[in-house]
Amino acid sequence: MSLLGFLVLLIIAAIAGAVGQAIAGYSHGGFLIAVVIGLIGALLGWWLAGALGLPELFVINIDGQPFPLVWAIIGSAIFAFVAGLVGRRRITTMY
Repeated sequence: MSLLGFLVLLIIAAIAGAVGQAIAGYSHGGFLIAVVIGLIGALLGWWLAGALGLPELFVINIDGQPFPLVWAIIGSAIFAFVAGLVGRRRITTMY
């Protein structure tokens, strides 16, 4: 994969991660976190689609490598939702 293809992949993963975080209603941070959530979401979504026998929807080819955009967004939303449930801070007050 070329440098330009890698940068395009990171930007598309960031967009998928940001959309997934917006759907889940929980945001962890900025661009780098959105990229990580987008890449993990792509893996999670692609695995989930394969396990359930669902078709690949809107696959983008970047330097000959497929990137499942719809499944990346769905996987990012699931991952951000679970991370939000696990990482939510609980405020306790002592009286």
